[in-house]
Amino acid sequence: MTSPTANIIDAGDVLIIGAGLAGLFTALKLAPRQVTVLTGGKRSKSAASNWAQGGIAAALGPDDTADAHAQDTIAAGAGLVDPAIAELLATSAADRVRDLETFGVEFDSHEDGSYIFGREAAHSHHRILSIRGDRAGREIMSALHARAAAMPSIDFLEGYAAYELAVEDGRVVGVFTRPASQSNHAGPMLIRARATVIATGGAGHLYAVTTNPGSANGEALAMAARAGAQISDAEFVQFHPTALTGMGDPAPLATEALRGAGAYLVDANGDRFMANIHPDADLAPRDVVARGVFDARMRTGFAGLCLHGQTAGDLAQNLETRFPTIYATCVKHNIDPTDTPLPVAPAAHFHMGGIRTELHGRTSLPGLWACGEAAATGAHGANRLASNSLLEAIVFGARIAEDINNIVPLSSTARPAPPQTRIDEEMHIHAPITARLRQIMSTYVGVQRTHDGLVTALSELGQLERAAQGLAPFTNMVLAAQFVAFSALQRTESRGGHYRLDFAHTRDLGARSQFTLSDVRAGLTDLPELDDDVDSADEAAANLLSGGRNYA
Repeated sequence: MTSPTANIIDAGDVLIIGAGLAGLFTALKLAPRQVTVLTGGKRSKSAASNWAQGGIAAALGPDDTADAHAQDTIAAGAGLVDPAIAELLATSAADRVRDLETFGVEFDSHEDGSYIFGREAAHSHHRILSIRGDRAGREIMSALHARAAAMPSIDFLEGYAAYELAVEDGRVVGVFTRPASQSNHAGPMLIRARATVIATGGAGHLYAVTTNPGSANGEALAMAARAGAQISDAEFVQFHPTALTGMGDPAPLATEALRGAGAYLVDANGDRFMANIHPDADLAPRDVVARGVFDARMRTGFAGLCLHGQTAGDLAQNLETRFPTIYATCVKHNIDPTDTPLPVAPAAHFHMGGIRTELHGRTSLPGLWACGEAAATGAHGANRLASNSLLEAIVFGARIAEDINNIVPLSSTARPAPPQTRIDEEMHIHAPITARLRQIMSTYVGVQRTHDGLVTALSELGQLERAAQGLAPFTNMVLAAQFVAFSALQRTESRGGHYRLDFAHTRDLGARSQFTLSDVRAGLTDLPELDDDVDSADEAAANLLSGGRNYA
C-alpha cells in the first residue's frame, strides 16, 4: 500500500493507537509521561472493551491461588499457552486490580467489603470480579475515560484511523492515518513518535456474526504484517457460544456468567445436549460449547439458553438486578426469560492470534509494542479462558508502560496540539466488499473448517483484494482475513478454537504458528483456481464496486 503525501504531526514520546482498555490503561500507567492516544471514533463508544460483561479473572479468594489460575489458563489453551506468560498473568492480577480501583473502578462486593466472586467456564474456582452484575466493560471504561480526561499528560486525537505504520531504517517511527469519517476533509497525516503502541482490539468484525464492534476489523494485524512484523496464532478465533441471534450487529452477548449462575443450553426438542458432549456440560470450555451449539442448530434448527427451571433456579426472576444488560435486551426484544429460552448462536468473539509479542509487549519490529486483543502474547494458546481478556490487557499495558519508561528517552521538544475534527458515525463506503468478506469468513473459516472451504475462502479473498485495491481500510481487512484463513489451512489438526472436520484429531505435540507477510504471499501463489461458475477477479471487482450483485 502506498501512502500519499501527508501532513506531519510530532506526537513526541509515545503514540497509542486505540482507546479501549489496553490503550487507556497503558496511557495512564505512562503518566506523567506525555502520550497521544489515537482513536477513529468517539472514545465512549468505539472500543470493544465496552461490550465485556463477565468481568476480570483474579485469584484473590481465600481458597484460590495464582498457580491454580495459571493452570486453568494453560488447560483451556489446549497445549499452546506459554507457561511463563500464564504465570505472569495470574501473579500480576492483584496489583492490576488495585490499579483499576485507584483509577475509580468499584468491583461488586459484600456488605463487609469483600469481593463477590463469580465462576465461569473452565475455572476451577470462583474468581471472576464483576461490576454491577454484567456491566464490567462499560463501568471500567467509564472510570478510565474520566481519569484519562483529567490527566494533562494524555492528549486524544479523535476522528483519525491508522492504516499504515511508518518505518525508517527498520524501526517504526509512527503511523499514517486517514480521516475516519466522510465529514473529515483534513486528508492523511503522518504522526511521528519515539514509541508506538498498537492497542486497537481484535478482528471479530471480519465475520458476519460477531459480538465485536466495527472497529475490531483486523487492521492492526495487517498494518503490522505489511511493516514486517511476525503474526502468531492467527487461526485461533474464539466463537462465543451464546450470542443472541437476530438482535443486531454486533450481536448482544449472553455472558458466560449466566451459565455459571445455573443457566443451561437446550436444542429445539428441549434436550440438554451439552451433558452428552463434555463432563462439565454447560460449563465446558468455550470452543467445546460453541461446537455443541453449532451442532444443535444444524440438527434441530435451534439452540437456546434457559434461565428458568432445573439448575437455573430463580435466575430469571432476579435477572434485572443480577444481569441488567441481558434483562434490558430481553425487554427490548419482547422475550420473557421466565418461560422462553433465549435464542443463541456462536459468534466471533475474541482473536487469540495477532501481532506476536514477548513478555514486555515488544513486537518483532523495533519501536513497536502491542497489547490487548491486537497482540498474540502467548497467554491464550488455542482457546482463551473466560474473563482473561481484560486481565491480559491491563497486565501487558502496565508492562509496556514500564518498558517504554526504561528505554525510550524523554522528548526535548514540545508537541503541537492535535487538530480538532467533527466525528460522524461509521462510514458506509463500499459496504458490499465488507459484507462479502464477512460472509466468506463465516462460511468457510468459522466454527468448522475444511481444506476445500479454506482454499475457497483464500481464492475469494484474493478476488476481494483486487477489488479493494487502494481502499485502505478494506485492503487491510482482506489481508487480516487472509492471515486467519492461511494459518487455518496450514494447521492440519483440530485444537481449541480451530476445528477441522477433515483433521478432527489433536496432535500430541502442539506448536504456535508464526507467519510473516512473505510467508502468506508465497503460500497463496500455490492455491488452485476456483470453479468456472465463480466470478473472475475482474468480474468480482466490477460487481462489488458497482453494487450490481447482492451478497446478502
